[in-house]
Amino acid sequence: MQELYKEGRIRAIGVSNFHPDRLIDLIIHNDVVPAVNQVETHPFHQQFDAQQFMKENNVQIESWGPFAEGKNDIFKNDLLKSIGQKYNKSIAQVILRWLTQRGVVAIPKSVRKERMAENLNSLDFKLTNEEMEQIKNLDTNTSSFFDHRDPKMVKWLGERKLNN
Repeated sequence: MQELYKEGRIRAIGVSNFHPDRLIDLIIHNDVVPAVNQVETHPFHQQFDAQQFMKENNVQIESWGPFAEGKNDIFKNDLLKSIGQKYNKSIAQVILRWLTQRGVVAIPKSVRKERMAENLNSLDFKLTNEEMEQIKNLDTNTSSFFDHRDPKMVKWLGERKLNN
């Protein structure tokens, strides 16, 4: 990848699920710093420390699973719902706005045209500092999916990819 980057054949290199210790290991042992690190980031797993670390090392944080794939009843959360009602926005729009205001890139998955339009309409309002703090209190600091540092899980995922 670095060779392709140096040849100008690709514009950037990105990684996914690199915790700060693995990210700094990658950075110090390679010539090209990844442009982006895609990590699970949503109201229940906010990644503030990881985001700060990435910022200090010139790596853009990108959210995968910005809606936690619907886990923990995210689309029924009373706080997110009340904030959305204040602005006449959906919970999804509140989450996207919250991520955007934090400087987190989010590319929400959707195949429905109306959802895509709704997602774009998350940019025409701004959350207050108080609302940002209220959402911050939703953080469990735990993955809603699995522990990316669990060797058994990493092995299982790796073997699954090899067999597909």
